[in-house]
Amino acid sequence: MRDVVAGLQGSRIREVANEGLGREGVLAFWFGESDEVTPEPIRAAAVASLQAGETFYAHNLGLPELREAIAGYTDRLHPGRGAAHWFGRIAVTSGGVNGLMLAAQTLVDAGDEVAVLTPAWPNLAAQPAILGARVKTVSLRPQAGAWTLDLDALRAAVTPATRLLIVNAPANPTGFTLTADEQRAILAHCRATGTWIVADEVYERLYYGDDTANGAAPSFLDVAEPDDRLIVAHSFSKSFLMTGWRLGWLVLPPALTEPVGKLIEFNTSCAPVFVQRGAVAAIAHGDAVTPALVAHLRHCRDTLVPLLQAVPGLELATPRGGMYAFFRLPGQADCLDVAKRLVREAGLGLAPGSAFAPEATGWLRWCFASRDTARLQAGVQRLRGWLDSAGLG
Repeated sequence: MRDVVAGLQGSRIREVANEGLGREGVLAFWFGESDEVTPEPIRAAAVASLQAGETFYAHNLGLPELREAIAGYTDRLHPGRGAAHWFGRIAVTSGGVNGLMLAAQTLVDAGDEVAVLTPAWPNLAAQPAILGARVKTVSLRPQAGAWTLDLDALRAAVTPATRLLIVNAPANPTGFTLTADEQRAILAHCRATGTWIVADEVYERLYYGDDTANGAAPSFLDVAEPDDRLIVAHSFSKSFLMTGWRLGWLVLPPALTEPVGKLIEFNTSCAPVFVQRGAVAAIAHGDAVTPALVAHLRHCRDTLVPLLQAVPGLELATPRGGMYAFFRLPGQADCLDVAKRLVREAGLGLAPGSAFAPEATGWLRWCFASRDTARLQAGVQRLRGWLDSAGLG
């Protein structure tokens, strides 16, 4: 076994979730997904595909009709170039995770330097490390509970020796979002250093600001030139309630599309046809699904965050994107131990901040994507009761 594989750290989120195995009544907010099922028209399209016998291989890059649908969807969010411009840049992947790994495999050789903006979902740093890259982190900085970017620190960290910069915004776990001006600054610097950017924008639609024309978070696609060294990763998981379907896509410079198609052959061959049929329906019904989902998530956020902010000593800023409240409890440095104790002693399941970066040790992540906001209120009551019983309230 390769040393880097043997040394991979297991998921601390799952480590906490394992504490809840066999325990009844645990309010689980540890995983990054809604508890709502995929909408019926999407499920029906997949069922119809299976009943029609579509159980065979598809094109490596995805069904043409799905790529056309994604191209049209992309042009609606990022208008001005036309769907035809985007079609030749789309590669359908077997999940956003697979898309990000494909991007890393396309760009990174063993020994390359890769910079990752953290705190971040652990896979973003682990994937290039698995390929033998030298991974360095550029940390966001917490200020009154909000994680902010020091552009000068990023510029200092990303040099001509940096092959790749990985950025997730809106971010998991912090809810951090980039402004268009910050994206322009990052692009300009990476052009100067010759550094590629992989932008994980899977939470693009889960945005609660009112400063963009399309209602989505600022995207690198809005400010990049067609041939910039930029790959943008997307997923059907979050905005269409399709986490278990494992389907995503990459937006690529046109010169990379065919090579990535060949790389898909050696990874998964293709995404399942019936899953892709569901995705075509998801885009077709998106206006009935995504805006309602975002409105509900905003309501969930606006229910949970004030309740948490009212807890004495708790540090939390209102997130502008994503589906997470990321907060710090007073005097609790060992967040993994706290998360496990909350499961055992309060029946409350949260993710430890140390799962996302060493600098997030002491923080906790609460996924607020709950069908019933009463669960969020009950969870805060359990947290307060635990703090009181532990003498921390």
